[in-house]
Amino acid sequence: MSETKNPDLGALRQKLALIERGGRGETPVLPFGVPVLDGALPGGGLALGALHEIGGFAPAEEDGAEGAAFLAGILARLEPSRPVLWCHLRGDLHAPGLVPFGLAPERLMLAQAGTEAELLWAMEEGLQCRALAAVVGELDGLSLTASRRLQLAAESSGITAFALRRRRHAAPVGADEQPTAAATRWRIAALPSRLSGEPGLGLPLWHIELLRVRGGRPGRWPVESCDATGHVRLAAAPAADQPRRAAG
Repeated sequence: MSETKNPDLGALRQKLALIERGGRGETPVLPFGVPVLDGALPGGGLALGALHEIGGFAPAEEDGAEGAAFLAGILARLEPSRPVLWCHLRGDLHAPGLVPFGLAPERLMLAQAGTEAELLWAMEEGLQCRALAAVVGELDGLSLTASRRLQLAAESSGITAFALRRRRHAAPVGADEQPTAAATRWRIAALPSRLSGEPGLGLPLWHIELLRVRGGRPGRWPVESCDATGHVRLAAAPAADQPRRAAG
C-alpha cells in the first residue's frame, strides 16, 4: 500500500526517523533536485550532520572513481565557501579530476594516515571543527562501532561525514548487508555512455543504488553524471540498466 493511499504510513516513517535522531527536531537536508531521489530520502534530501557511506561495484570499488565523482558533486553543493577535510591512506587522489563534477581543488584539505585507525581518528577530530563543510574518509571497511562514533560526532557538530569505500580486496559475500550507523549507504557504477549528438565522447551515465536509508525507501536509478554545478539528472533507462563489470 502506498503512502498516498495510507497517509498514516508516511506519518509513521517520520515518527520513526525522529526516534532514530534521539528526539531532535527536523534534520537539515541537501536536496539532489531530482524528485525520485529526494522522494526516497526522509526530509526530501541528504541528511546533514550525519554519516553517509558511498561505494562502488567490485572490482571498481578499489579505485573508487565513480563513488568519488558522485561525492564530489555532493560536496560541490555543500557549504561551497568552506573547506573539506579528505582523509586517505593511498595518496592517489587527483584533485583536478574532481573539477568537472563541481569540486574545486582549493577547497580540499588532504590528510594522509598510515593506518585505518589513524584515519578514523583524523575523521573524528575533523568532525569537531565547525569551520569545515564536511569530512571524507577513504575506508576499506567500517565497523558498527566506528560508524557509531562517526555518526555521533557528526550529529554533535552538525558537520556531515562521508565514508568512501575503497576495498583493496574483493568484498566478502554479504559485505553490503553488514550493519553500520550510517544514515544512508550508496553504491555507484558506470553505465555505457550515451551519444550526445556531438563528436567525441558520449554522455557519461551512472547507475545509482540507494542500498539502505533510515526512514526512507531504497531504490536504484540511471542518472547523467554530475555536471560542473554538482548536480545529477535522471536519465532515460537504457535497455540494460546494469553497471559495468570487469570481465572475469
